[in-house]
Amino acid sequence: MGLDFTAIDFETANGFRGSPCAVGLSKVRGGVVVEEASWLMRPPENHDAFDHHNVRIHGIRPDQVAGLPRFGELFPEIGAFIGGDVLAAHNAAFDLGVIRSGLEVSGLPGPAYDYVCTVMLSRRCYSLVSNSLPYAAEEAGVPLVNHHDAAEDARACAGILIDIAGRNGAASIAELHLSLGLALSHQPAFDPRRDPLSKATLAALEALAGGNAGGNVGAPGRSFRAGWPEEGPNPVPNAEASPGHPLFGQTVVFTGELAIPRPEAKIRSAELGARPESRVTARTTVLVVGDGFVAADLRSGRLTGKARRVLELHERGQRIEVLSEGEFLQMVGGHVAATPA
Repeated sequence: MGLDFTAIDFETANGFRGSPCAVGLSKVRGGVVVEEASWLMRPPENHDAFDHHNVRIHGIRPDQVAGLPRFGELFPEIGAFIGGDVLAAHNAAFDLGVIRSGLEVSGLPGPAYDYVCTVMLSRRCYSLVSNSLPYAAEEAGVPLVNHHDAAEDARACAGILIDIAGRNGAASIAELHLSLGLALSHQPAFDPRRDPLSKATLAALEALAGGNAGGNVGAPGRSFRAGWPEEGPNPVPNAEASPGHPLFGQTVVFTGELAIPRPEAKIRSAELGARPESRVTARTTVLVVGDGFVAADLRSGRLTGKARRVLELHERGQRIEVLSEGEFLQMVGGHVAATPA
């Protein structure tokens, strides 16, 4: 087999994973992108409210998808394009979660997929202060011009995986994972009519039953409070968490004003196998930055003291990276609830 796979990227209407409004796909054969596809769509019924925060990120408005097929109606075409390919995604837990939750709330079964996460591979094979898609794509020689355009993001993800395979002399996905000592991740087939619903879907349905029309879940945004945010205790990592999750085995520190309480952020990370700590040390591998931080701020210099400390440690050779709160929340399956535009 050659280096064959399909890269995928979703954009969502709101913070619930099951609210896809756009998807981009890039099919790779023999290490070359040979076909691409992208669709706009309406999210599943009852989960189709557009959060102004999401619209600000990807620019897709409700009027642009009005009258288009919903995700459940469109998925046969998406699934046919993927076929039996291994899926690649940047933060694959999110994109595979979109497929699962989107189909669950549509009342539809989903196929099994083997998949790879280019965030995980970027960490293994690059030495970047941020493994966000623009930084990893630049390192791979496929810089992003229009980040959060689903088609362009999928193309960039494909380029990252092709570059990493080339650097490791791997001629296939299986050969790449073998060389890195990694196991291929797997999302099993499911049918929401008989199988337990995913945690993200259950939370969204509970929010919907509580009167939240968008199906959004998560803690409401908090106004800024003077003084240091409450750190809370540092929970013990969940030893039974999936080793394939990008936070598993990481030592995580939080800085800045988060939109969720810092103790809750620590609990969420520990549940996924991370070790939360309260200050940056030689053990730190991930720093999550609040205060509206985005990866581009690493170049502009709008950083907290902890973030500057991370840059210093990175320059000295410590394997450490910076995540925005948005990237962190995608990884842990939560988000900030919608607020009025």
